[in-house]
Amino acid sequence: MLAVTSSPLAPLPGLGTSPVKFPFPTRLSAPRASFPQGPSGMGTSAARIARTWSRAEAEPAHGDLRCPPAVRHDPILERAVNDGLVEWAGQTGIYPTRLDALHEMNFGRLITLTYVDTDDYDRLLAVAKMTLAWWTADDYYCDDESLGSVPALLGSRLAVAYTAVDPVAIPDRYARGLHDAVGDEPVLAAHRSAWRHLSRYTTPVQAERIRHEAATLFLGYEQEASWRAEDRLPPVWEYLLNRAVNSFRPNMVMIDAVAGYEVPAHEFADPRVRRVTNLAGTASVLVNDLYSMAKERSSPGLDFDLPAVIAAEEGCSPHEAIERSIQVHNDLMTAYEKEAAALALNGSPALGRFLAGMWAWLGGNREWHATTARYRSQDPPG
Repeated sequence: MLAVTSSPLAPLPGLGTSPVKFPFPTRLSAPRASFPQGPSGMGTSAARIARTWSRAEAEPAHGDLRCPPAVRHDPILERAVNDGLVEWAGQTGIYPTRLDALHEMNFGRLITLTYVDTDDYDRLLAVAKMTLAWWTADDYYCDDESLGSVPALLGSRLAVAYTAVDPVAIPDRYARGLHDAVGDEPVLAAHRSAWRHLSRYTTPVQAERIRHEAATLFLGYEQEASWRAEDRLPPVWEYLLNRAVNSFRPNMVMIDAVAGYEVPAHEFADPRVRRVTNLAGTASVLVNDLYSMAKERSSPGLDFDLPAVIAAEEGCSPHEAIERSIQVHNDLMTAYEKEAAALALNGSPALGRFLAGMWAWLGGNREWHATTARYRSQDPPG
């Protein structure tokens, strides 16, 4: 079992002591998680060990994911956000031949399920655009050779993409080259367009938080690319380190901006608040690991997920590796539930609202991963 430790929780300095209602159930009962496997594939390195797993081996016999249920189900709103997002994707030029498949993925549903503190269409569309832009960088630059992924170009491409959310100051005679490069490349144009929309709703403090998380996300992309270049499966500790930065934290730190309030900077920067954000981020991306295994293993190139690295390091069966991966996720969630509830009791109303929003985000994230066509389609856009 993963050891999750924390320091004693004292009231945060400068915060009120009025209790904040926090929607954590005393017991969680999540649907049983069953994760199908894709077809076996080529390869002889340790990194391909999971490709030999059969569907029967991969089915967990027990071990429900510890996760709250989705809070909101609004088919009309999710359809509107999804339609707007696909229209925008067509305008920017991303996934030009796969817009129907992108529509079927229903990213609008992901956004509507996870950002439950507002029903404002334009705010939800703004965060949907930014989310898809990051996802597009992963697809185009890291994972999918059919979309132009070239490992040797990854660092250069990500550096340029980052300038879309954090413009650089260079002499005008050279800035034109950067401007043209961004405008001519659909993924970069998507980042710039998405950021312009999202920044309508962010304070300067919130914008800086999002930039920081985008930078760490791109760092995680680079680390995974190094494993591919070395043709090696990382040890479990290194893989979990990667998932801590290559996670949904960028999405989570946008919760207050999307909803129209701001967590005070000194609270957000408190190490204990940072810790629960990290716990939630890592747990959320392990859900992605478990639900995306079939898609990843049916694609060319190396694939990485927690069950694969656990099976390789611990010499266990695929079934046992999945069960152990679920336990890692559940340990993270147990720690998050305990520590976030304590912080909400001692924090400001804004912090309590943010932590409740993160709790709802986790439930919506699991619901979307369990149902999206992205991990069931044989021809996904990414």
